Amino acid sequence: MFQELEDIKEKYHKLTQSLSDPALVSNPIKVKKISKERAELEPIIKKYGIYQKIQKDIKDSIEILADPEADQELKNLAGEELKEMQQQEKKVKEELRILLLPKDPNDKKDVFLEIRAGAGGDEASLFAQDLFRMYSKFAEKKGWKLEVMNTSFSPVGGAKEIIINIRGEKVYSQLKYESGVHRVQRVPQTEASGRIHTSTVTVAVLPEADEVDVQLDPKDLKIEAFGASGPGGQNVNRNYTAIRVTYKPTGTVVSCQDEKSQHRNKEKALRILRSRLMDKAQREQQEQIAQNRKSQVGTGERSEKIRTYNFSQSRVTDHRLNLTLHKLERILDGELDEITEALTAFFEAQMMANRTESFA
Repeated sequence: MFQELEDIKEKYHKLTQSLSDPALVSNPIKVKKISKERAELEPIIKKYGIYQKIQKDIKDSIEILADPEADQELKNLAGEELKEMQQQEKKVKEELRILLLPKDPNDKKDVFLEIRAGAGGDEASLFAQDLFRMYSKFAEKKGWKLEVMNTSFSPVGGAKEIIINIRGEKVYSQLKYESGVHRVQRVPQTEASGRIHTSTVTVAVLPEADEVDVQLDPKDLKIEAFGASGPGGQNVNRNYTAIRVTYKPTGTVVSCQDEKSQHRNKEKALRILRSRLMDKAQREQQEQIAQNRKSQVGTGERSEKIRTYNFSQSRVTDHRLNLTLHKLERILDGELDEITEALTAFFEAQMMANRTESFA
């Protein structure tokens, strides 16, 4: 761990020296790149400086306690300070371990959040609408910008599918663990006997891909226009402004119909397609790494049931954390921080456990 920190410290100093090189003035792109890399290392450097200061204070206290000529009052103060510094040392060391964890390159990206009704028919589509409201409220509380990319409604007014684009500060880092199967247990409004039904909705969180991340060759695309449809499937646009894009190599299909402009629907569809293709490539890479290591902790597979929303008990349970909160209404109103922060801490702990040997 400390050799890694020393290497980072040396790299930080080299980057700092590079920024003072007069030759860089004429290359703003390189200056921006070096400045960004240096800024990413700065929190580690500052924390390491605090750790080294604590280490020095501990050493000084030990020397006073070992000094036969030091008076008792000074030794008492040194003993108290030593205990305090040792506690701080442990805390800062843990913070350094977290800072040294490999960074997810997608953490700062915006996202496409895809919500789809699963098992449960109309009730699943109604809950998909509830989840759309929950994530919209969460985004609003965070000050993020939300844009609806595509919708498909059920005859009862629920959502078969909703795709939204969320933009803001580190959106993916806070939403990435929402991918998976969300289960709801409640009495449907249409259920006369009052029986509790179980339905599911799938959520997929994809980091938004830039054009440089995924380049699409026009010959690999099949683009079709069709009439947009509304609830119940009726045609609501005879001008064929809706767009369906098929990526031939994988058969991936994306449709967008919410805009009145064919051009805008095509633009949205291509943005979603790039993100799906990047997500697919990254997931395949992660699965290969996991197979090579013969272990996989916290896969986050979308086929996994990750959370249950029980209306009769006003309960939300996240199954990965074994965390149960009796505040269903508040969570559905966008108060997700307690869950998202706990998930981040949980998966960071898993990563730390996998790197235990490097911290020895």
